[in-house]
Amino acid sequence: MSYQNILFETADGVARLTLNRPERLNSFNTEMHAEVRAALASLRDSAARVLVITGAGRGFCAGQDLNERAVAPGGAPPDLAASIERNYKPLVLALRSLPLPVIAAVNGVAAGAGANIALACDLVIAARSASFLQAFSKLGLIPDSGGTWTVPRLLGTARALGLTLLGDKLSAEQAAAWGLIWRCVEDGELASVVETLARQLAAAPTRALARTKQAIYEGWTRTLPQQLDVERDYQGELGHSVDYAEGVAAFAEKRTPRFTGR
Repeated sequence: MSYQNILFETADGVARLTLNRPERLNSFNTEMHAEVRAALASLRDSAARVLVITGAGRGFCAGQDLNERAVAPGGAPPDLAASIERNYKPLVLALRSLPLPVIAAVNGVAAGAGANIALACDLVIAARSASFLQAFSKLGLIPDSGGTWTVPRLLGTARALGLTLLGDKLSAEQAAAWGLIWRCVEDGELASVVETLARQLAAAPTRALARTKQAIYEGWTRTLPQQLDVERDYQGELGHSVDYAEGVAAFAEKRTPRFTGR
């Protein structure tokens, strides 16, 4: 597929997806949604073992491109529910269900749906100058793209309500201190930190990482006895994997394991 609104490549087990509408702070339009969906779908049959998502230019993603939702005088308002069902819902679910780790490299502002798309990733690394903004209340809307589900689970009800009702900007440093994201780094270090992390994950036992994220995300809806059953079942499955045999052999031989993702 030829991409006009994103950059997408895979090399050495690392897939890189860059939202590439810098003149609009990488805000989503219909075409970019279609391209991102196609890129994510292609990963399921690729050699990629980790995905890195970032934004071109000075921002990560400003959410929805509101120019696409402009209403002409006397015209009908846009069907926001249809847009969410067609675009944002499948995007968030695809990120969460990918059988490999997903890193969000937040290089600037992540606002509205852009913030919640970043939070749908497994690990969020942000530059110190970056920020997160639940801007929906400024438009008379509620947080979407999983914001009402993800943010309170990461921060608790009090902070989630403060961020979403007030719509205040949250710095990357404060987001890390609160546990909303994994790490805040200096702007000049973001690329190298993310690259090191991506290569580490690309060399890791991919099936085990996929089952780990699945168990953790789905565990929020289970009782402890149910979760213990899931852990038992996943361990039984992974115990027959090539990577488990390699990990045990490497431990016994006191060497670095050479995982293949199988």
